[in-house]
Amino acid sequence: MKNKTKKIFSLYTYQKVILTHFITFSICVWILYPIMYKILNYPPGTVDTQFQIDYGGLTYTAQFLILYTFVAVILLLYQRYFLFKKIANWEKHNGTNSKYTVEEIRNTLLTAPTKFYLLQIIIPFIAITIGLGMPIVKHEVESSGITVAILWVAIFTFNATISYVFSKNLFKSILIKTFKANVLPIKHTTLSIDMMLLLLPLLIAGLFFTVIVSYSRLMKVRGDDIYRYYKNELYYVFDENTSYNQNEVVSKLDNLHFLNDTDTYFIIDDKKNITTSNNIPLTDFFQKYIFELSDQYDGRVYEHYAVNTQGYIKHIKVNNKDYIVGIHYPITGGDSLFYIITTFIVLFGIISFLIWYYSSSLSNQIKIIVNGLNEINTKNNEKFEKIPVVSDDELGELTVAFNQIQDLTKHNIEQIHNSQESLMERERLASLGQLIGGIAHNLKTPIMSISGATEGLTDLIKEYDSSIDDPQVNSNDHHEIAKDMFTWISKIKLHTEYMSDIITTVKGQAVALSNEDDITFTIGELLKRVDILMKHELKNAIIYLNIALKADENTIIHGDVNSLVQVINNMVSNSIQAYNGKPDQSIDLIVEKKDNNLIIEIKDYGCGIPKHVKNKLFKEMITTKGKNGTGLGLYMSYSTIRAHFNGNIILESKEGIGTTIKIILPL
Repeated sequence: MKNKTKKIFSLYTYQKVILTHFITFSICVWILYPIMYKILNYPPGTVDTQFQIDYGGLTYTAQFLILYTFVAVILLLYQRYFLFKKIANWEKHNGTNSKYTVEEIRNTLLTAPTKFYLLQIIIPFIAITIGLGMPIVKHEVESSGITVAILWVAIFTFNATISYVFSKNLFKSILIKTFKANVLPIKHTTLSIDMMLLLLPLLIAGLFFTVIVSYSRLMKVRGDDIYRYYKNELYYVFDENTSYNQNEVVSKLDNLHFLNDTDTYFIIDDKKNITTSNNIPLTDFFQKYIFELSDQYDGRVYEHYAVNTQGYIKHIKVNNKDYIVGIHYPITGGDSLFYIITTFIVLFGIISFLIWYYSSSLSNQIKIIVNGLNEINTKNNEKFEKIPVVSDDELGELTVAFNQIQDLTKHNIEQIHNSQESLMERERLASLGQLIGGIAHNLKTPIMSISGATEGLTDLIKEYDSSIDDPQVNSNDHHEIAKDMFTWISKIKLHTEYMSDIITTVKGQAVALSNEDDITFTIGELLKRVDILMKHELKNAIIYLNIALKADENTIIHGDVNSLVQVINNMVSNSIQAYNGKPDQSIDLIVEKKDNNLIIEIKDYGCGIPKHVKNKLFKEMITTKGKNGTGLGLYMSYSTIRAHFNGNIILESKEGIGTTIKIILPL
């Protein structure tokens, strides 16, 4: 028993929604069931009786059940096999092995309530149209036809609104569970459209429901008054104990004072032949009611279901035979339908405009705040504009909170700007500290070479000095000694130039940010500095840097070369770390020109970047080098490229495959 109870309460979300919709739909329909025929002034004695079966084949209850079942089955099937198919599959597999993605499920959840809301209004309307042959809606095309349709649509609109609210609430659990901050929903609609969609049908349905009830009560009172009037008229004109001839009956009826020009009289003889004053035959329903039910209701006769036309009959004697005379009268005027439609159109237009205007105003106010937040998220300066407070409700409170966030953001940006130079300087010096070992090694080789060259020159000088007075030394020998000296001097010059390049490069990396000037440099100079500074680290890791130059090395780049070198070195260091100490690997450094941009691509084939790190690289100071990292990271590299070169950085990485970083610089 406990397991059974537990299973019932562990229904899937979509099943809960279907169950909720079914319950609300059933409640609304069965509230309408006992009051509909009363609101529509159905003729007494014709609801769920043999009279109704003989005339229409089905009772009121049977017809109601058919419509209810038809609509319920269509709605339930649509929900289960179309609307919630993805959700059912996703929940069945607990979201792990489902063939649908989380984004598909979220978009289904976000759009499902609106789709089903519209369906709950459209399907009943179609059902009523299909059921036009039933006595509930089988009638002449008068205001009564619109009345029946509006009554049904009104009650289903109320139900759709209730279902919409419950669906939104029930879907929250999955939406919260599947929420990801970096995944934005697909925009299907706007707030103003949502409000129009939800409020407008509800208000119109409520308005017409009220009008129908009021109109129905008015027609009942008016019908009672007209009935009593003609009952009194015929009571005084005809005496039940007197036998009249045919001409007398017609004469008396012709001289009656009719309330409206549309009111007519009729005569039914002993053989049930009917004569009408306008020569228009009485409807089958009217005749059936005269012969079967009118005597039970004191001579009152009804035209049809939900039709505002009635009559009154009186039994008289004509030539000592039983005759019936009666009055056929409409309760409402012929232009009532026109007034109803006109009033509806006017009210619909006014209410639609007011709802649209208010919802658009509300939506625009929220858009202003959203745009402001986006501005805070994308701007690189602190020139934010405050939003004026224009209401004293929750929107006003939201605006005040937004302005406070702006003040706080501005303060934080100022603090970041104040500390940015020192932060970049510390990062620069930290990077420089990592390079010291490599620089020492790079300087040691040329120094040893210069030392060897000086010893060689010393030996040559001694040899030359001793040969000055030697008669065996000729001019060719002197030229040979000079040639050897020139060779050693060339080697010394080459090594000193290399040392000068190293010193210049290191000095450039040590210069403070505040001393930067708007300078230019070439691609060749950039690659030369990168090669010098990264040579030692690459050699120790036994990693090969493959430089592919697909642009003119004399191409001019505007900006600070030291900042760009620092960024590229950081990227190359990250790529070295990506191999986790594995030797004999390669890193591709590709430089090419596309359109008016210079693209510097650093590609490795290492471990790749995990998703949880990848999502933070452009947003936080995070290093992929662990405790050995400088903390510069893509966050600071991205800031440098944006601030100093007006460029961009694109990152592509897959775990186990490798990482590609593209630095895009406008030329």
